[in-house]
Amino acid sequence: MIAIHALGTSGLKTTAFGLGLAALGRPGYINLGHSEDLHGAYEVKRMERQAWNVLDAAWEAGVRHFDTARSYGRGEAFLAHWLHTRAIAPEQVLVGSKWGYIYTANWQQHADVHEVKEHSLANLRRQWQESQSLLGAYLRLYQIHSATLESGVLKNVDVLNALAALKADGMGIGFSVSGPRQGEVIRRALDVQIDGVRLFDSVQATWNLLDPSAGPALAEAHAGGLGVIVKEALANGRLTARNGALNFAPQRELLVAQAERLTTTIDALALAAVLAQPWADVVLSGATTVEQLRSNLGALGVRWDEEAATALDQVIEAPDRYWQERALMVWN
Repeated sequence: MIAIHALGTSGLKTTAFGLGLAALGRPGYINLGHSEDLHGAYEVKRMERQAWNVLDAAWEAGVRHFDTARSYGRGEAFLAHWLHTRAIAPEQVLVGSKWGYIYTANWQQHADVHEVKEHSLANLRRQWQESQSLLGAYLRLYQIHSATLESGVLKNVDVLNALAALKADGMGIGFSVSGPRQGEVIRRALDVQIDGVRLFDSVQATWNLLDPSAGPALAEAHAGGLGVIVKEALANGRLTARNGALNFAPQRELLVAQAERLTTTIDALALAAVLAQPWADVVLSGATTVEQLRSNLGALGVRWDEEAATALDQVIEAPDRYWQERALMVWN
């Protein structure tokens, strides 16, 4: 079993390993090989069955943190149905969801636009009601989906006050970040207070061996009492055995060498790097299959060391380059 621990000073309890439903709740996603994982079976019932298989495996392994979002297609619905059917009590899990993106792909694998960002008060109110109607008492952490300086959400007084009202009613409030300016957004969010009370209980950010640039800001957030949740630790498949498709040979050689030395897989090595960070409370697996999840869980047994950290400093990319590469990845 995976030990239960506090998520920052929020009063919420979590596990160091969590499961995100970004790739499980909709036919199209940017992870390498996503369509292969689903075997072209995009019917709702078949996708829900696959999601349940992964959720069951995660539960059996001791995972108690589950992450979804309004824009993850039917991610919230699949998770809620599974929780109710398995008769899992709300206090046994930490379920987080996110608002701010609207799912627009209409259950299609390929779409001109898969999701649209809207950080308005009206969208917060609408999506809060939608999340609540599905997850009810299970929902314990509600997060801004991809807060950026450009969206203005961290200066939108009406939105911030609405989130503070949810917090006053006992809801954990967090935010996620993406892009090369993650650190700036995190530091801006740390300063947000409503009536002298810090608004945010958690931050969800991308940190991985290719782009660890958010690390210093995440350390500051953790020191300030926020729970730190790490997403995209596998760089949407670039830090797995599938990375050969992206002209990744030099970095791949270094990753393989360290994985072999530590007798593990590339994906488990990358996840172990996150678990080794003193500021990381949770690392999310984005597995689409049970086999991927079990491979990811191997990270819990990896003895990450200074030799690995030093060797893999060589795979780091400039943040702008990393996010440009991510933007080129195809929804499949």
